[in-house]
Amino acid sequence: MGRGGNANNPVGSSIQSHPVANLTELPTKKQIKDAIPAHCFHRSTPISLALVVRDGLIISGLAYAAWNFLPTENISLPMWAAWTAYWFLQGTAFTGWWVLAHECGHGAFSDNKVIQDTVGFILHSFLLVPYFSWQYSHAKHHAKTNHLLDGETHVPPSTKYRRQFEKLHHAVGEDAFAAWELLAHLLFGWPMYLAVNATGARRTPDGDRITSVHDHFRPSSKLFPSNGAWNTRVMASTLGVLGVIAGLFHAGSIYGGTKIFMMYFPAYLWTNFWLVLYTWLQHTDETIPHFGEDEWTWVRGALCTIDRPYGVFDWMHHHIGSTHVAHHLFSNIPCYHAQEATKALKAYLEPMGLYNYDPRNFVSAAWHVAHTCHYVEGIEGVQYYMSLTKAAAAKKAAKSAAAKKVE
Repeated sequence: MGRGGNANNPVGSSIQSHPVANLTELPTKKQIKDAIPAHCFHRSTPISLALVVRDGLIISGLAYAAWNFLPTENISLPMWAAWTAYWFLQGTAFTGWWVLAHECGHGAFSDNKVIQDTVGFILHSFLLVPYFSWQYSHAKHHAKTNHLLDGETHVPPSTKYRRQFEKLHHAVGEDAFAAWELLAHLLFGWPMYLAVNATGARRTPDGDRITSVHDHFRPSSKLFPSNGAWNTRVMASTLGVLGVIAGLFHAGSIYGGTKIFMMYFPAYLWTNFWLVLYTWLQHTDETIPHFGEDEWTWVRGALCTIDRPYGVFDWMHHHIGSTHVAHHLFSNIPCYHAQEATKALKAYLEPMGLYNYDPRNFVSAAWHVAHTCHYVEGIEGVQYYMSLTKAAAAKKAAKSAAAKKVE
């Protein structure tokens, strides 16, 4: 099977051909759903709440240890190491809550909508995520997966990106540029998406060309439909985030700003790291096609998702990275049924070459993607990621051929 989900097109290979783009007939959504045991779609409020408590106990234990045993003044080198470990572990634990709030946004948490939205709103607001606003844009991400005009998050840039960065790529070299790609995505990617819809859609929900900032915080943002149906929810989401920020400042006035900052903010950045890493790697590989309006269908887009292994973090994050194919096909499957659903989907899709899996560890996968996936040549037809290295080589070859022709 090589390094991917099917023998003909292993994820991570250099072959720019994928069965989802080549097969004349793909299974229907109903046929795919019928391959999954029916009970995988059943939600249990007690199980979902128990997972919130499970993650809460981990978060509370880490916070207790840091609050009581880690100093904030005259910090020695071993204590800096302890703080660093706390930030990583706490940010990783926060991500468990982030994933459960994400389940709430999809309607996979509970049959009780009040419980579901209350839990989702509290958990996402705590992590500075505007719950309902992001629920809207993320639903669009699922509805238009790998659509080059209407897709949301990690929509490939076009040749403008090549023109902007090819000189930098040439100046610093391939590895340094890949390191910059990792930093830009994993540190700045999430706040840039919330603030200006970076890597988001190329047009508004009304089908108009984007001419203004699409942020997640203003009801008037053209990220949302112009009919105003989401205005109240967007405002509530923004107030939720502002309320948490105000609460952190208030806690800082009581317990000390440095202490509150060190307890929360670096861990919050690690949470951002995880959520961008997941979404980036789940949809990005040079063998995975993206579609213009003339080629896109919902099934095509939904099948262009990659499952990857994440070790112990898979357990901590409710298998969001290793069961994402199932999640993109049916986002209302609860996380505690996702592994069983994935097993059934793999048995059904893999013989057709339609199940994408990359067994590499996520560090190697991210390094590979940062080297190979930079832009696409256009926004129509079937497009595959190109790298600036390949673009430079092609330009050099073209110049060489032209010179020989002159001779």
